[in-house]
Amino acid sequence: MYTRYERIQVAVADRIATVTLDNPQKLNATDALLHTELSTIFADLQRDHDVDVVILTGAGRAFSAGGDIEWMQDAIDDPDSFEQTVLEAKQIIFTLLELEKPIIAKVNGPAVGLGATIALFCDVIFADERAMIGDPHVAVGFVAGDGGAVIWPQLVGYARAKEYLMTGDLISASTAAEIGLINHAVPAEALDARVDEFAARLRAGATKAIRWSKVSVNIGLKQLAHSIMDTSLAYEALSNRTVDHAEGVAAFRERRQPKFQGR
Repeated sequence: MYTRYERIQVAVADRIATVTLDNPQKLNATDALLHTELSTIFADLQRDHDVDVVILTGAGRAFSAGGDIEWMQDAIDDPDSFEQTVLEAKQIIFTLLELEKPIIAKVNGPAVGLGATIALFCDVIFADERAMIGDPHVAVGFVAGDGGAVIWPQLVGYARAKEYLMTGDLISASTAAEIGLINHAVPAEALDARVDEFAARLRAGATKAIRWSKVSVNIGLKQLAHSIMDTSLAYEALSNRTVDHAEGVAAFRERRQPKFQGR
């Protein structure tokens, strides 16, 4: 089932699937291929009858460093291609929420942009206390349309969510745990053991009761996602065509500060 994936590796042992975003040379940044694969992986995990618990992590020293800048440039050059991105973005969030099996995020390094969104939509989030987390879409003149507008307010409230989404500021995992954005910030050397221990605890529990408790809690999140995602992604698609977004991407590629014009 998982052999067709190139940017995602899946290993199943004792009914626990470890799913690894696997493009470490680019810090697991989301390019077109990874984005497409993310739009199907959670549905495949739901169908896998040999899996009861999922651990999601990244290869190397990052969880996911956000969107691949060259892919962003491709979307600027061919804005019609963003229609496929919008479709996949909804599939990523909706299939993640539809996955009945508990999913644990093991944030082993930076979780940025869509990487942060995916981690935050997981059920329980453990992170290396030094990892940085944030959604800096605005830093490249982009709307945080791919799920951040849904999940951040639910975890930290509207005031904090708007502050972080409008500034794009990154925060440490330790701070994220203090404000309730994630569950646990732990020393790097303890991360694997803490996640494995928690996964084993869920694996040994009453599987159906755990799944259906998750399903019940997720009803409200699914309703929110379905009411917000079309609009937020439409605004993201609009921002893809703006002068400021083109400038933000150019500035990132040229390693300089962007000069935004508000258009």
